[in-house]
Amino acid sequence: MTKPARAADELLTDLGPLQQLRAGRLPERVGRLLAGLALYGLSIAFMIESAVGASPWDVFHVGVARHVPISLGTVLTVASVGVLLAWIPLRQKPGAGTVANTLLLGPFADVGLLLLPAPDSLVLRIGYMLAGVALCAVGTALYVGAQLGPGPRDGLMTGLVRRTGRSVRLVRTGIELTVLFAGMALGATVGPGTVVFALGVGPLTQVLLPYLVVDLRRESRVERAPEATPCPSC
Repeated sequence: MTKPARAADELLTDLGPLQQLRAGRLPERVGRLLAGLALYGLSIAFMIESAVGASPWDVFHVGVARHVPISLGTVLTVASVGVLLAWIPLRQKPGAGTVANTLLLGPFADVGLLLLPAPDSLVLRIGYMLAGVALCAVGTALYVGAQLGPGPRDGLMTGLVRRTGRSVRLVRTGIELTVLFAGMALGATVGPGTVVFALGVGPLTQVLLPYLVVDLRRESRVERAPEATPCPSC
């Protein structure tokens, strides 16, 4: 029996861009992708507006934004392109979801920052932080589970999972801590929310992914079933 911690990893397929589009259930998967990106962008806005500590990646983005005259969403988009370069040694394959993440996540975050009111009490700020953590985990599981190619950051995560054999939880947490220290070096501040995010999103994503991933292996088995059935008289 497959261990629960590894179930999600084994459901994720390693498909090329064209195979991702031909794998079946495309409208559903595109919907999951866009919903996941919208939730992830909203989670960024919740974490930043909470003012009790942004996510590790956004500590990095905020640190960069301190030194350049562009919006946080634009910094996020430029950083996404940079992260894609790290895919090359991992032989990670991009897809439509990779492009969508690179182009849409930053604007979604900027829109969320424009629409969300700043909380005026500590209790509400903590609520914003917890909502950001939860929405990030759900959004990540949705768009990674759509199997249209992960975003740059989660492609780095899934690529390292495949190459190292480690769990999503362990790899995700390691990446989050690395970018956190980089953001601090650039002058961004951290808080309790940063720690909660860094230690919480990996395990939450690991729990949610088996329920939200689209099982393309099952689709392939259904398509191949007629010719794969052996002849009883042979």
